[in-house]
Amino acid sequence: MWWPFKRNKFKKIQREDLVNSICELERQERTVEAEIFQLQKEIDMLMDKGKKEKTEELKLFYAKKINHLKEQKASTMQKGMYLLYNIRLMNKLKEAYDSNAFYKTKTKVPLSELLADQKGLAKFLNKALETRIASEDVLTSADDLFTEIQGAYDTNEAIYGMKKDDEDLLTNFEKEQQILDEQSLYEESQVNKTKKKKMKMEE
Repeated sequence: MWWPFKRNKFKKIQREDLVNSICELERQERTVEAEIFQLQKEIDMLMDKGKKEKTEELKLFYAKKINHLKEQKASTMQKGMYLLYNIRLMNKLKEAYDSNAFYKTKTKVPLSELLADQKGLAKFLNKALETRIASEDVLTSADDLFTEIQGAYDTNEAIYGMKKDDEDLLTNFEKEQQILDEQSLYEESQVNKTKKKKMKMEE
């Protein structure tokens, strides 16, 4: 009887390789997390600058820079989530490896008898394949969406025009500037009142 899974690559898996792979994925995930943190820090800094800036051109520049950083952050977060998904799967594989090693030495039922259930094994392998296909579909769908959006990209409008996100940030900057101006005027009036009182007392 011909069996499609005759050459089982999992037979050559070493636990050390699994652990090293997980460690490398976790290292990459920490790097991505640091990038996200840095991007958010830059966004917050530019938000503060934009709120205090009085020049309209610079406000628009900051708004566009912020939205660009937000796009980078969203893309980086997708990478992070993909890495987390891979880490989860690799940990499951390591757990399966450990369980396999445990049952090989502890159980009274030999592993060969467990694997004799070919229908159950085929079901398990098909499920694993479906998981892989679903994971790849997520990537190809994202790639198709990126291509579609890029195809509809209007260069002039995107570079020089004002989008809704830019307009929202500019409005935010204006409100913050108004609050700062009002606060500054109030503080100035309080200082003037104090000076006048001091002058009267000196007279």
